[in-house]
Amino acid sequence: MNSHHGDAPMPSIRDYYSATQLRSDRWSALREAAEGLMRYGSEGRKGQQLLKTAQNLFDVLAPIEAYWAFPGGSSFAHLRRFLDHANYEDLLISVRRVARALSSGAYRRRTIPLSSDEADNEDYEDEASLAPEARALGRPYFEVLIVDEVNEHQERFLRNSLLRMRRSEDPFIYEPVIVPSLEDALIGILFNHNVQAVVVRPGLTLKSHNALPILNQYLRWFGDDDIFESIQPYEYGPETCRLIAQIRPELDAYLITDRSAEDIAALDLGRCRRVFYNQEDFQELHLNILRGVGRRYKTPFFTALKEYSRQPTGVFHAMPISRGKSISRSHWIQDMGAFYGPNIFLAETSATSGGLDSLLEPRGPIKEAQDMAARAFGSKHTYFATNGTSTCNKIVVQAVVQPGDIVLVDRDCHKSHHYGMVLAGANVVYMDSYPLHKYSMYGAVPVNEIKHHLLKLKAAGKLDRVRMVLLTNCTFDGVVYNVERVMEECLAIKPDLVFLWDEAWFAFARFEPMYSKRTAMTTANMLRDKLKQPETAAAWEAQQAKLADATEEEWLNTRLVPPPHARVRVYATQSTHKTLTSLRQGSMIHVNDQDFKGEVEQAFHEAFMTHTSTSPNYQIIASLDVGRRQVELEGFEFVQRQVESAMAIRRAVSSHPLLQKYFKVLTVADLIPQEYRAEESTHYYDAKQGWTDKWAMWAEDEFVLDPTRITLAVGGTGWDGDTFKTKILMDKYGIQINKTSRNTVLFMTNIGTTRSSVAYLIEVLVEIANELEDLLDDASKMERRSFDNRVSALIEHVPPLPDFSRFHEAFRADGETSEGDIRTAYFLAYNEDNCDYLPFDDTLLKRLEQGEELVSTSFIIPYPPGFPILVPGQVISREILQFMRALDVSEIHGYRADLGLRVFTKDSLEALTSKKS
Repeated sequence: MNSHHGDAPMPSIRDYYSATQLRSDRWSALREAAEGLMRYGSEGRKGQQLLKTAQNLFDVLAPIEAYWAFPGGSSFAHLRRFLDHANYEDLLISVRRVARALSSGAYRRRTIPLSSDEADNEDYEDEASLAPEARALGRPYFEVLIVDEVNEHQERFLRNSLLRMRRSEDPFIYEPVIVPSLEDALIGILFNHNVQAVVVRPGLTLKSHNALPILNQYLRWFGDDDIFESIQPYEYGPETCRLIAQIRPELDAYLITDRSAEDIAALDLGRCRRVFYNQEDFQELHLNILRGVGRRYKTPFFTALKEYSRQPTGVFHAMPISRGKSISRSHWIQDMGAFYGPNIFLAETSATSGGLDSLLEPRGPIKEAQDMAARAFGSKHTYFATNGTSTCNKIVVQAVVQPGDIVLVDRDCHKSHHYGMVLAGANVVYMDSYPLHKYSMYGAVPVNEIKHHLLKLKAAGKLDRVRMVLLTNCTFDGVVYNVERVMEECLAIKPDLVFLWDEAWFAFARFEPMYSKRTAMTTANMLRDKLKQPETAAAWEAQQAKLADATEEEWLNTRLVPPPHARVRVYATQSTHKTLTSLRQGSMIHVNDQDFKGEVEQAFHEAFMTHTSTSPNYQIIASLDVGRRQVELEGFEFVQRQVESAMAIRRAVSSHPLLQKYFKVLTVADLIPQEYRAEESTHYYDAKQGWTDKWAMWAEDEFVLDPTRITLAVGGTGWDGDTFKTKILMDKYGIQINKTSRNTVLFMTNIGTTRSSVAYLIEVLVEIANELEDLLDDASKMERRSFDNRVSALIEHVPPLPDFSRFHEAFRADGETSEGDIRTAYFLAYNEDNCDYLPFDDTLLKRLEQGEELVSTSFIIPYPPGFPILVPGQVISREILQFMRALDVSEIHGYRADLGLRVFTKDSLEALTSKKS
């Protein structure tokens, strides 16, 4: 296929990252080809070229459309006959309607007539542009995937039998899609985001006949091509159900079988909702399908809040704004009521009864909503929070850690964790992430760094005091851990270790199969199952015998196996509002701790009460409830689009000659050193080689890069990251971003990112590059030298990132291991007599070089990079001072420019040391 509308070259299939993008563009191209045929006919050179283009487009779309209910197999064949019979007028009418319905989502709301005999006067407004009232009145639409190898007559019978069961009072409307094989079922649920239920019938086969590589790539998620060959025919149905639960656990599966009840009852059927025994009970199947989707659609607290807002009440309690009374009666704040509308005030109350519930002691709709969130995110317990993940982090730390416990902490984690350590009285071991000096950022903590500290503590006889490992997954810059490997290897050293995974930026990951395997909750569930398997016990026993007299180096160089008696104790905190749909500060705590009930639950309750307001915002709680509904029903679709948007940005910048001159999208190889990944895991897109298979790297590499984060190196423009963010992107073009480093900016796509937003970003970058070209074209020799010097300073002369130095001896128990008493240091600084301020100049550096020990009294947090480079009780190193001086940032929390750096006096440190001894 070499032409687009007869003239411009059309991108080849290999240029597309996803089949959904290919499908969308090919329907647009088919519409253009049909318009050309209508205008020119199929005679002559141009007409023949248009005809060939249209035929090729139908050939490409045929295997794609087999997985979608609209326009459907029979309608698609009907369109093809229009082309074959040169009926270009009807072809154009029908293709236009399909293309417009697909792009606008109109097929979800109504039947789209494809025949020219049927009038279609309704508009094709995009769903997102419709008024909320109009969308709320419609019934949600989904598709049901039926897996069965049937002929055309049987397919028509199946489809019509199921559709006849539909009633006008049904809460949802669906259309069936029929595929023949197990492999087609897996392709279908990974490709068709409309699918909400799968019906597996006894006639299915194993292999797909689909030969389109962009569709068959979905099967690589499962590993080798021959992975399914060992499955026996009688296992096809049950195995399909198991695999569906493995990759799309939110979907409902229904198995129709001709095997005996006794045989089926003994099998693992994943999350199969119901088994039907070789009978064509279409009404029961239809009702079960609706009930299954209704189970996920339910929003207990949001529904209760809506009901409460409709009730007539008299308010003789707190909150004058309740029911909007203080606003409607005001002469001066009517604009607030007009801006927000009445519903938000009707739902404002301090009541916890009348159908509502208490966040502090939930027993009604809030508890039910939290239980549904636990099901959706794969946890055993989920708790809602209305004041952000900073509070969630402190709740978990306070609940799990007691004074004197040792906690291994990712040093460049969010500052709330450091404050949590102070509150809990933990002895902290700070672990260093691998540095990326060139870009002034850190990666993540290698598993060998964690093992090294655990083994040191074990050798010192302190392993019993080690309570928790705290890590950030994924990091702000998109580095994602191999969560399974980290937990397995750590549990091999300390079997009851608690893990807190800060997934503030990773809440969306549960709803995409590739991501999900690297989330805390999915891994915790996998690990629970793995530890029960006899193979795990045998492997652990064999390894223990081998490592009986091993050195630390041998332990570090061995992929450790967890013991079968290890306890799975995992917590994850997520900023729902950052990556999913929730009002600001809406967050969740997910718990998957085998010892939670007996050991932590009461302490957790107390910690939750300590940090949670007694007047939580009901609108935030309702948004968490609705956000959970959304991701269970369309999270897969939205995350797929989010990834596609990010990949489009990668491809555009990496293949544009002018953009490459001033910008660079940092690749996997740029952000993850070779020792932590396979040799071939270097990039997601390369202008010469095209797209790289991401499944392999995500399966095994120690670290992977979240493709939705695009780190753009901007040093080539002569602007540092902060200036490029504020002066160029935000002030000039209205593009908002959050994270920068000295020479990079970070773009993050989310579930709300649109293709037009992506196009605007690329347009802006091209405009910036063109302006730089014009500026340098007219620059004098001196101006050009000045520009080159700025670029060199940003790209070549970057200050090295400092490692954590050490805690001062006054805050350490001994010199054997590195843990420090951060709480004592923090509160020692409350007395001003214990502190001094030193001017931040060359004199300070000279004092360090002369051997004087200076100790920080507080957290010093420069923005960027946004994490503490000094904590209370930490010895200030020469490298840290040099880094601070080279940062040249306007915002450093904990540092007063008018006074200098705050340090402990020598007397205060000596007094504390002597008191300890």
